[in-house]
Amino acid sequence: MSKNKVLNLKDKISGNEVDLSLSNLSEVPVKELSQFPKATAVDMSCNNIISLPPEFCSLIHLVKLDLSKNQLTGLPDDLGNLVNLQHLDLYNNKLTVLPVSFSQLRNLKWLDLKDNPLEPGLAKAAGDCLDEKQCKLCAIKVLQHMRAIQEDVDRAREKRLLKEKELEKKREAKQREREAKEREARKREKAEEKERRRKEYNAQMAAAAAKAQQKKKNEEKKKKNGQAADKNVGAKPAPKPCRSLIGLVFKLLLLLMLGMAGIVAACQLTDLQKEAVCVPINAIVTDGASWVKVQEGVVRQLLLNLSSAVKELVESAQTKN
Repeated sequence: MSKNKVLNLKDKISGNEVDLSLSNLSEVPVKELSQFPKATAVDMSCNNIISLPPEFCSLIHLVKLDLSKNQLTGLPDDLGNLVNLQHLDLYNNKLTVLPVSFSQLRNLKWLDLKDNPLEPGLAKAAGDCLDEKQCKLCAIKVLQHMRAIQEDVDRAREKRLLKEKELEKKREAKQREREAKEREARKREKAEEKERRRKEYNAQMAAAAAKAQQKKKNEEKKKKNGQAADKNVGAKPAPKPCRSLIGLVFKLLLLLMLGMAGIVAACQLTDLQKEAVCVPINAIVTDGASWVKVQEGVVRQLLLNLSSAVKELVESAQTKN
C-alpha cells in the first residue's frame, strides 16, 4: 500500500479491531497489518481475495479473523503458526481442504466453513455451523479431524523416513560390500604382485646359484687341470739321468776328439813328430790324407760324368722338340 493507504488503514482501526470489509481488496496488506500488532481482530470480509501470501502467517498477534465472502481457494501451509487465533470465519469461499498445520491452532474456539466445496471428510467434521454453538463445535471437530490427518501425515512421513533410512542402509550396505570387494580385489592384486616379485626373486637367486655353481665347477676343473699339469711337470724330470749320461758321453767324445786333435797337431807340427809315439799317428794321418785325395778325385769324376749325362739328356730333349 502507498502512504495514503497506510493512513487509510490507520483510519480503519478502532481499538483492537481493523475493519477492511467491503474494501475491494484482492491482496492482503500484510506489511501494513504487521505495523499494528495491537490490532488483534481483522475483518476482511466481502472482498476479492483469492489467496493469502505466506507472509500472512507471521501475523501471530491475530486473535480474530474474518475472511468470509471472498474467493479463497486455499490457505497457506504455515497457517498453524497463528497460535493465538481463536475465531476464524471462512464462510462462503472456494475452499476444498485445509492445510495440515491447521491442527496446530490449539486456541481456536470458533470456526465457520459453510458454503465451501469441502471434501467429504472435512465437510462431515465441519457440520452446518448454523449458530454459535455449532460453530464452536465445528472448531472442535475440525481440529480433531485435522489432528487425525496430521497423525496420518506424521505416520506417512515416519514411514517414508523409515523407508528412506532402510534404503540408505541398503545403499550403505551395498557401498560397504562394493568397498569390501574393491579392498579384496586390491588385496588380491597386491598378493599376486608379491607372488610375481617372489618368483622373480627366486628365479634370480636360482640363476645366481647356478652361475656360482658353474663358476665353482670351472674353478675346480681349472684347479684339477693345474694339478695334472703340475704332476706332469713333476714327472718329466725323471729322464734327466739319461740325458745327463748322453751329455757326459758327448763331452767325453768331444774331449777325446780334442785330445786326439791335440796329439795329431803335436805330432805334425812339433819336434815330437820324430818320436816313436808319433810315427804310427803320422802314418795314419798321411794315409787318411791320401784316402781323402783319392776320394776327392773319384767325386770329381762322378760330377763330370753326371754333368755330361745331364747335357746329353737336355740336347736330346731339344732335338725331339
